[in-house]
Amino acid sequence: MLKNPPLKAFSLFNSSTLQGFQHTHESTAVILHHLLSSNMLAEAQSILLQLISGRLSSLSFTPPSLLQHLTDSNSRYNSSNLLPLYEAIINAHVQSQMPEEALFYFHQMINRGLVPRSNIFNNLLTLLLKFNLFEKAWSFFNETKGKTEFDSYSFGIMVKGCCEFGDLKKGFELLSQLEEMGLSPNVVLYTTLIDGCCKNGDIEEAKRLFFKMGKLGLVANEFTYTALINGYFKKGLKKDGFELYEEMKLKGVVRNIYTYNSMISQYCKDGDLSKAFELFDEMRDKEVAYNVVTYNSLISGLCRVKKPYEAEKLVGQMRKTGLSPNSITYNTLIDGFCKAGKLDKASSLFDQMKARGLSISLVTYNVLIAGFCRAGNLVAAADLVKEMEERGISPSKVTYTVLIDAFVRSNDMEKAFEMKSKMENSGLVSDVYTYGVLIHGLCIMGNMKDAMKLFRSMGEMHLKPNDVIYNTVIYGYCKQGSSFRALRLIKEMGENGMVPNIASYGLTIGVLCKDGKWQEAEVLLNEMVGFGLEPLDSIYSVISKAKNEVT
Repeated sequence: MLKNPPLKAFSLFNSSTLQGFQHTHESTAVILHHLLSSNMLAEAQSILLQLISGRLSSLSFTPPSLLQHLTDSNSRYNSSNLLPLYEAIINAHVQSQMPEEALFYFHQMINRGLVPRSNIFNNLLTLLLKFNLFEKAWSFFNETKGKTEFDSYSFGIMVKGCCEFGDLKKGFELLSQLEEMGLSPNVVLYTTLIDGCCKNGDIEEAKRLFFKMGKLGLVANEFTYTALINGYFKKGLKKDGFELYEEMKLKGVVRNIYTYNSMISQYCKDGDLSKAFELFDEMRDKEVAYNVVTYNSLISGLCRVKKPYEAEKLVGQMRKTGLSPNSITYNTLIDGFCKAGKLDKASSLFDQMKARGLSISLVTYNVLIAGFCRAGNLVAAADLVKEMEERGISPSKVTYTVLIDAFVRSNDMEKAFEMKSKMENSGLVSDVYTYGVLIHGLCIMGNMKDAMKLFRSMGEMHLKPNDVIYNTVIYGYCKQGSSFRALRLIKEMGENGMVPNIASYGLTIGVLCKDGKWQEAEVLLNEMVGFGLEPLDSIYSVISKAKNEVT
């Protein structure tokens, strides 16, 4: 075989393997040596891939025994051609998605005094992170420093791993190390850190990095801008996000699909569909291909403004472009039709999902159950709960709370509490929203004794009532004419750093005046104004009337 040119020898080796020829340690070592010596790394690696996958087998050897033979210190390989052999073996294991085995040969390579090139190190580091072996990747990165070639890309891979794992502190450590080694951080590395900061909610640090890039002469690209725009939107800083988008346009930075999707999504959330569709048209004009995310944002926006039929038309348009609606598309549409009271249409879409083999998730069931509960059809909601349980999907806290709320609305508090018990027996703990729904029901029915008992029991569960619950209980006491208890809760809200709403102040002032306590009512009025709330004219009239009655 060695007398043949390398490519011919490689072809002969492969054809003989297909014909069932039993290769030995030696024949396999010979062809690999021949190929590596001729710098035919891809062909050598393909043989190693066959070996690792089991497609190349022999009675004479096993994959581990052959690899041991190849890397044995007494083999035909000397230090000059041992390096490409090890690199081929490591890359073959990386391609075969075998991180532990690749690590083994990498360490063996270093122990033999060989210095792996940066691309080998980078490939293995990427594989470790792909398998979510962050700690192992971090140790590997630090232990190998100085023993292998590192480049900016190596740092970039590890920084990305740190950001994805949520350990930004380590990411910034790497940036410092990179600069200490005299390597120049690139735009990709900075963009990765900016994105990591934004996803972690640290928008100030993201902005600092963005400005630092400019000082270093690094030009922010479309990915950098989009990461920061997303960060602003996530923090609710819409004005900053829109301004940065305009800056991006002025500087001539090309907007990619992610930029457009981010902007369209925000416009849809704001209910500004004209702007969203303007950008949608701009994408077509600039030949930026739409994806499912683009359509889902617009469908969600249309459903949000109660236009589910227009949203459904968009799904038809989506299909014409060759894109298939996913579970999110259907869930959004089903929710849109449920909220529009079109439950037959929502059920039809649910059946379509099943027919198309799309994943029916807990979210899908919760959306439909909520729709039927809003319509007061508790029988259909119960049937859906039964169906989801038969599919092996357990009801969540959201499912139970929706059902509790439905029973409360139908004035069946007994069933509502039964559902709460069932939820807790299934291992789920009631949250503030669950308590709020039940307290609201008791207050509406005038059962303030049980409402207050449930309200105080929240503390035992280490739950703090929110302002909505406080306002609900205040309303309940005012409805009963109990000014003392309503006033006590208003003071308690202040002690807990909450501000009662206008209704709570107005109702309490009303019952205080009815009890002839206009002075206390005036104190509340002044407090209300002090918090920036604007009292209704009727509140002034009630206090004035109470004063006149006394005089």
